[in-house]
Amino acid sequence: MLFIGCACCKWPLAAQGMQGPGRQDLKVPTGLRVDLLDHPERVYKMGILTNQSLLSVTAGNKDSLQFEAITSRRPAFCWIVPGKVKKQAAYEIILTKAMDNNKTAGPVWSSGKIENSASVQVPYTGPALLPATVYQWKVRIWDRDAAGKSDSRFSGWQLFRTADSLTDSGLPTFVVQKEHQSPIDSLRLDKDYLLYDFGKDGFAQPVLRLQASKDDSIFIVLGEKLIQGKGSPIDQQPPGTVRYRIIRIAVKQGIHTYQVPITPDQRNTKPSAVKMPSYIGEVLPFRYLALHGNLTSIRPLKVSRNFVHIPFKDNATVFHSSDSTLNQIWELCKYTIKATSFTGYYLDGDRERIPYEADALINQLSHYSTDADFNMTKRTLSYLIYHPTWPTEWSLQNLLIAYYDYMYSGDHRSVARIFKQLQPKLLTALQDSTGLISTRTGKQSVDFLKSIHYKVFDGNEGLKDIVDWPHTPEETDSFVFTDYNAVVNAFYYKALQSMATLATATHKPVEALAYTRQAAALKAAFLRHFSDPATGLIKDGTGTQHSSLHANMFALAFGLVPDEHVPAVIHFIKSRGLSCSVYGAQFLLEALGRFDQSDDAIQLITSKDKRSWFNMLREGSTMTMEAWGQDFKPNQDWNHAWGTAPANYIVRFLMGIRPLKPGFEQVIIEPHPFGVQQASIRYQTIRGDIDVSFQIAPDHTNWQLTLPGNTTATVRLPFAGKSNPLLFMDGQKVQGKLMRGYYQIENVPSGTHRFTFR
Repeated sequence: MLFIGCACCKWPLAAQGMQGPGRQDLKVPTGLRVDLLDHPERVYKMGILTNQSLLSVTAGNKDSLQFEAITSRRPAFCWIVPGKVKKQAAYEIILTKAMDNNKTAGPVWSSGKIENSASVQVPYTGPALLPATVYQWKVRIWDRDAAGKSDSRFSGWQLFRTADSLTDSGLPTFVVQKEHQSPIDSLRLDKDYLLYDFGKDGFAQPVLRLQASKDDSIFIVLGEKLIQGKGSPIDQQPPGTVRYRIIRIAVKQGIHTYQVPITPDQRNTKPSAVKMPSYIGEVLPFRYLALHGNLTSIRPLKVSRNFVHIPFKDNATVFHSSDSTLNQIWELCKYTIKATSFTGYYLDGDRERIPYEADALINQLSHYSTDADFNMTKRTLSYLIYHPTWPTEWSLQNLLIAYYDYMYSGDHRSVARIFKQLQPKLLTALQDSTGLISTRTGKQSVDFLKSIHYKVFDGNEGLKDIVDWPHTPEETDSFVFTDYNAVVNAFYYKALQSMATLATATHKPVEALAYTRQAAALKAAFLRHFSDPATGLIKDGTGTQHSSLHANMFALAFGLVPDEHVPAVIHFIKSRGLSCSVYGAQFLLEALGRFDQSDDAIQLITSKDKRSWFNMLREGSTMTMEAWGQDFKPNQDWNHAWGTAPANYIVRFLMGIRPLKPGFEQVIIEPHPFGVQQASIRYQTIRGDIDVSFQIAPDHTNWQLTLPGNTTATVRLPFAGKSNPLLFMDGQKVQGKLMRGYYQIENVPSGTHRFTFR
């Protein structure tokens, strides 16, 4: 075998990525990730991205430089299989210590050729990694279709650095970054008032470069809202928790740059709030900046802001449709996810800066729909386990968050790490002889509250049912609270199903079977106590005949409505419209999506009524609000990511992209296009991009799908005609399986495919 390199470090020719005689080039694996970090090589200085190498981080400059550090002795690796490879047959990983000046170190670990199709969460099995060390790794793969004879070139090296102390399975550290932005417009309202518009609201810090003819002072006004609209001053008495701030700074004679400090707000920096990293400093959400003062002697040379957020790939998901309002709502929600990431955790917004389970679940689904980032979910869930909030249903949502984390990232290690702490969050201790759980039957003992790590929260000494928020008849559809609550038990059912999947993922078959049986028993009890046989609807609770939107939409979304009652429940849900908050709308849209009611869902998303996402834009916000508008929650803020349900509806139901197996090893493509004539999406998953597009015409419907390598799909295409259509895939007639108005095609391989109904 030919070797190259120095005498002390001889590497095989193939290991250096060079072509052997007669070997086919399959292109190289891309999209490398270590512990789900896709750019661990990046180095930041006070939150600003630099071009420095990880190798330049030393004890002397470490306090001023930031990077995402691996904290596990045994990380896991991911890569994207080249598109021309339908199925990977084998892989080889090489890991070395990184060295300066392009020197080559000997391998710390080589996996050798592993006959396996795994390309997501592939475990490191070499010697335990050392702390405070820079490593590099690369991978090559073999093509199954080439009978194992063709291997790719090695990928490029990916560098990563380990933390100063390591555990067996810790989460990576994270970096919050600053993005420098200039205003898109400016307007002089009078000789002493100059207004700047940054186009969108953002958690940021102002930066000014001023020229002064003498020592003086000036007022900087920051805000989210203008008094009357364009061309008016910043509103210094905005409603609710809509922000403004007036800051006076001393200005020195000459030309100087001023990093304007933000004074912390007493409420959102209290002990229970997530704090800003010290290298970033305090931030304030603002879209508008005004200079107010003697603008004759003080001349602004440059006005800008440092916009703060975690790294976010703006082009990870690109969506466009024939409906301009739908496009606006998509952009509103997508931007909200980026802008509200400023602490590195999913929060309730700016008023408290506290993680809440319900916010985190919706934020998670919309984050997965707009950028393939997974560690923010893991951080937030790890935090919430030990810092629970008071609503009953929200404790149960921990299980849903963990389930979606596993399905989208494919990471079972994260589940294993917190499995024992998740079990009490099921609230099985609150179940009694009825087969239901209740917070009102005296079962919230000291030991129970301790098991879920609950402490008094906002004066609540234990869990309480919430159903929706704000807690008003208008937002809860006059839900009747009783001892046994249908919404709470619907969440309990979904949580049990989620826990069964997580138990299977962590190789606990006995527990998985027990949770599956427990879910089946709960479903029987749920229908026995809450289903009204006369109407087919779900009642709010025991002891009441009232049926609300909430009792029915949660039951439908979570699979608790018998088939024979589904039409009645759908009819009832449609009759209630948006009789819920922006939080409840997540589950209303999910119920409509799961039962092919996309036309109604799209009408709700694009509605221009007062209770609508469009109303948030109309009132002046560029992020989703905590409520439908200021009238619905007077103390609300204008930066609440739990209002982003349309983003994950568009990906998961309109375009129909959902994982069937963890880490998108198998995906379902099940578009629900009713109400939209044309749409396209490029959606980034852990395995690579999925492209879906459709165009509906009177006499035919065209679909196009591109799947990344190492992925297979179950494709379910809707057909609304009365007679059996002819279905063509890539120009060839195929026989799909007709199911409930959908044609299903199994095992669609990687690559680009075109489908046509005629």
